[in-house]
Amino acid sequence: MKIHKIFFTFIIVILSFNYIVLADDRNEEVLDSVDSLIEVSSDIAEEPTINSRAAIIYDRTSGSILFGKNENKKRKMASTTKIMTAIVVLENSKLDDIVTVSSKAAGTGGSRLGLKTNDAVSVRDLLYGLLLCSGNDAAVALAEHVGGDLTGFATLMNKKCDSLQLTSTHFVTPHGLDNDDHYTTAYELAVITNYALKNETFCNYVGTKNYTVSISGRSKNLSNTNELLGNLDGVYGVKTGFTNGANRCLVTSVKRDNMDLICIVLGADTKKDRTKDSIQLIEYAFKNFEMVNIREKITTEFENWKLCNSSSFIVKKGISNNIDVILNDLPFDFFPVNCNHINDVSIYIYCNTTFEAPLRENTAIGYLTVSVHNKNVLSLDIYNSNSIPQKGYSDFWNYMIKNYTSYLETLLYKNIWYSIDKSQIFCYYY
Repeated sequence: MKIHKIFFTFIIVILSFNYIVLADDRNEEVLDSVDSLIEVSSDIAEEPTINSRAAIIYDRTSGSILFGKNENKKRKMASTTKIMTAIVVLENSKLDDIVTVSSKAAGTGGSRLGLKTNDAVSVRDLLYGLLLCSGNDAAVALAEHVGGDLTGFATLMNKKCDSLQLTSTHFVTPHGLDNDDHYTTAYELAVITNYALKNETFCNYVGTKNYTVSISGRSKNLSNTNELLGNLDGVYGVKTGFTNGANRCLVTSVKRDNMDLICIVLGADTKKDRTKDSIQLIEYAFKNFEMVNIREKITTEFENWKLCNSSSFIVKKGISNNIDVILNDLPFDFFPVNCNHINDVSIYIYCNTTFEAPLRENTAIGYLTVSVHNKNVLSLDIYNSNSIPQKGYSDFWNYMIKNYTSYLETLLYKNIWYSIDKSQIFCYYY
């Protein structure tokens, strides 16, 4: 019996150890050549079928979704968590700050930078350890430095979610090890990533293939775990992830010409699947979508509409009917449109023409919509840029005098010509 108990205890310990080891990027299987996967995915005309449980292709220019699979479903996201960790650290500390590593940070399992208790490391090098080799120990060290402890740092992460108006994301840890209260969606992770990539320092970090850090004077070479960085045209970031609960995850930023995309796959069964899915989605997007100059189309249509309708406005009791119509500013110039629907871009304008004074400046009086293949993809409000006050007593009095005078002049004019008709015209010249 004792032998059996010792045996089962040994098995449990081994399983627990494996769970910890499998708790992030470092234990993933060796991947076949990325080039071979690129060749397989080089000709995609239709939406690809992917293994990943959730995915999204997000256009950074317009914020539109080119492809989605369960993109709004809550899921664990493993080390893609560190995208948010990095941005909170960058916004709340200095790169030259020196962090003394705690025993808690040094003892964190999973993928590691290799920190020891009382090691002294700069925030800069910890961030490289966080984003390149996905160090969970670096994540905890940074969280304690910025937030005091993991709970305090999680509060900062969730406050950032609130500022980004995210409703389906919640953070508990800085590293992303499995926790039922730690989750996001593919869509909201894309929003987080898009925000992070606007930070030049973050963008430089996730685009770095190799880097040497200093840990208490010891040098250590790091390699980026992102298998697409440097291997697929246009890829410039972002982050890998893997836990038993989240499965394989990959967030990729890629830009070609004027199309800038974020591709996310969550919950792939294998590393090969996450890589293949990512490549398929990226190639599908670039081969099947074209960036259309939507600002030019909207501006042309709106100016033509104004030209035809400028005299159609009526402001009851207003001092005038002269409304200066403007369109809400478009935050981008180009919009991705499926190549099959380039000629199916339509613009519709809906605007009131009758108002009652006073009409205040910047009142929404209508809207413009853009439709692609009978699907609304964009809406902009129409405003009046000038105010039109209500007529006062003096305005009504002047109006009456002006119109009465005009009436008299017209009447006199008619009578004179009536007299001319009835008299000898030369008498008026004599």
